Amino acid sequence: MGSIDTLIDRSGAHDDWRSILEASLARLDPAYIESLLQDDGWLPGPDRLLAAFRRDRAGLRYLLIGESPYPRQESANGIAFFDAAVDQLWSETGLSKAVNRATSLRNIVKTALLAEGRLRRDATGKITQHAIAALDKREMVQSLPGLFASLERAGFLMLNATPVLHPARKPAVEARYWQDFLSSLLQSIAHQATHPVTLLLWGRIANLVEAMPAGKVYTRLVCEHPYNVSFIDNPAMLRLFARLRLLQRHPAGN
Repeated sequence: MGSIDTLIDRSGAHDDWRSILEASLARLDPAYIESLLQDDGWLPGPDRLLAAFRRDRAGLRYLLIGESPYPRQESANGIAFFDAAVDQLWSETGLSKAVNRATSLRNIVKTALLAEGRLRRDATGKITQHAIAALDKREMVQSLPGLFASLERAGFLMLNATPVLHPARKPAVEARYWQDFLSSLLQSIAHQATHPVTLLLWGRIANLVEAMPAGKVYTRLVCEHPYNVSFIDNPAMLRLFARLRLLQRHPAGN
């Protein structure tokens, strides 16, 4: 078995993606791929590198591209914006402590709450913990895995443009290894998708993807990174989240 097949298999990528991943990974330096397999002291590690591709291709509607993995082993899991160290979304006082400390995640959840009409800002324009605590959450997803299951059901594929965070190299250096991979991936998805796919580009990653010819064929939703509080009021994100209703609990969800 070659190094490319090993990476795909160790990550548990769905068979739907194999041909696309094989072609895109072939754009990487073979020595670089081999180094990832020989030294697993990087994040998220070879068993999670391609975890974003564990879903099938059939219902793909949105391609959300992040920048790079979380810099903590307990958080990095190969899926963009998914902090694996966070479990429950809510607490008796509102958002759980873990969510409240994760700025991007906190703003994403608040955007969904507003978009779905579950709460409004107070008289001073704030979204308070008290208001969130008062919500009836029995029909809402309870955990971060549940929220990302909702995203997957809505057709999201969530990957990082630079899927490796290496302790010996700066992210800007690591990103150079992956640009041809990302360009090939975007081209293949556009050519083989059974439905139109929208690119979601949050923050500086838009500059990279929009410069690629392969990214220009997509409908693109570009906005600020959710780390910025202004993300909560972004009209495009509010419309998208209102349509998707990501916080609605699924019968099999959590």
